[in-house]
Formats: sequence, C-alpha cells, structure tokens
Amino acid sequence: QVQLVESGGGLVQAGGSLRLSCAASGRTFRTYGWFRQAPGKEREFVAAITLSGYAYSADSVKGRFTISRDSAKNTVYLQMNSLKPEDTAVYYCAANLGGLVITVREYNYWGQGTQVTVSS
Repeated sequence: QVQLVESGGGLVQAGGSLRLSCAASGRTFRTYGWFRQAPGKEREFVAAITLSGYAYSADSVKGRFTISRDSAKNTVYLQMNSLKPEDTAVYYCAANLGGLVITVREYNYWGQGTQVTVSS
C-alpha cells in the first residue's frame, strides 16, 4: 500500500524558515512534487525533483525554497526560507511514477497535507 506522509508544518513569523518532510512507503517513485493550496484558491505547483536529482521550482519560490530527496530513506524535503504571509497554505506532497511534471492531474499519489501559516 502506497503512503505519503508529510510533516514539519507549523506557525512561523515572516522571514522565518521551516522544513517539510514527506516519507514515502510502498514503492519508490521517480518524481516527487510539492504543491500548496491556500483558502479559496486552486492547488498550485511549488517544486519537484526526480530520482536523478533534477529539480524545478515555481518562480514564486525560487531562491527561497529548496527541494531535495534522500533516496535511501525514500523521503523528500522542502526547505522553506524567507517565508512570506502569502506562503500560507496547506502543503501537499505528491508522487509520480514518470518524469518531472508540474500539474496536479499528472501526479498519481498524494499525502494528506500539512498546514504552514506565516504571520506578518
């Protein structure tokens, strides 16, 4: 049974940092992605990384967020620095059996989400 379990969310002041983790079980995926969804908005792409280590991030988080993975632990991370109030959202981990993709519908599996709240 495939499971993606996120952790590391919380409340932080603007300018602060958080690191999200996503532990996968059941199989190894070629690509992991992070998405976020703010209240009243659609779920949006944040960053993704492939098994080979190729990473891609949305323009809104470039230079602030870094995605990485530990293949031995089957875990992917999202280091978030210089957080802004507009980063407030539920953050979801997703996994894809194929190559790097950035749309919601192309990911096969999803975690339950973790709340990130950035206060001003």
